[in-house]
Amino acid sequence: MQKLIQGLQHYQNKIFGSQRELFQRLSEGQSPEVLFITCSDSRINPNLLTQTEPGELFILRNAGNLIPPYGAIQGGEAATIEFAVAGLGVKDIIVCGHSHCGAMKGLLFPPQKTEFPALTEWLRHAESTLRIVRDKYTNLSDAILLNVATQENVLMQMENLRTHPVVASGLSQGKIKLHGWVYKIESGEVFGYDPALCQFKLLTEQRTVLSFPKRQFVALEI
Repeated sequence: MQKLIQGLQHYQNKIFGSQRELFQRLSEGQSPEVLFITCSDSRINPNLLTQTEPGELFILRNAGNLIPPYGAIQGGEAATIEFAVAGLGVKDIIVCGHSHCGAMKGLLFPPQKTEFPALTEWLRHAESTLRIVRDKYTNLSDAILLNVATQENVLMQMENLRTHPVVASGLSQGKIKLHGWVYKIESGEVFGYDPALCQFKLLTEQRTVLSFPKRQFVALEI
């Protein structure tokens, strides 16, 4: 806690003053253009990753960057999405998974339910991801299987997003776009899903990483 308190002091004494005008403007309202959905993992910092300022990203985080289908549960995810789209008018929604995801490890190799009952129940919202991985990909090492699950999960959560009425309406009118990303922690690279190629590709270089028919992500090293 002492480190956090020292950080607060540094922020108030050194950082805030230099951006006082920005925060004064933000105190009057927000107008982010992007809803950024990602994992709760402490190794991911959306603003650092995208080099955005406060007020530019509306962020939704949970274990595994999961989006339950609309009506599945009365949770904060649906309310956050609804407000971002209908209330704030975001133009883009990004679902960002990441390498070494503990939630995806828990999905593939479940811990004892008695030890993590809430997590076990939550990961049921990724059951489709698990079924896809089990049915499509066989004889893979654990590391590659985790990469595959991470990618397939991003795509599955994008499908779940489409079940939310505000998202479906926005997509039908061309007012919003969906994007699937995977962040590689150890290299800082971000891979984006290209629907035309049915593959994830490195966003910063805009080149194809690998191409397999029918989304076979076997050798994509993320």
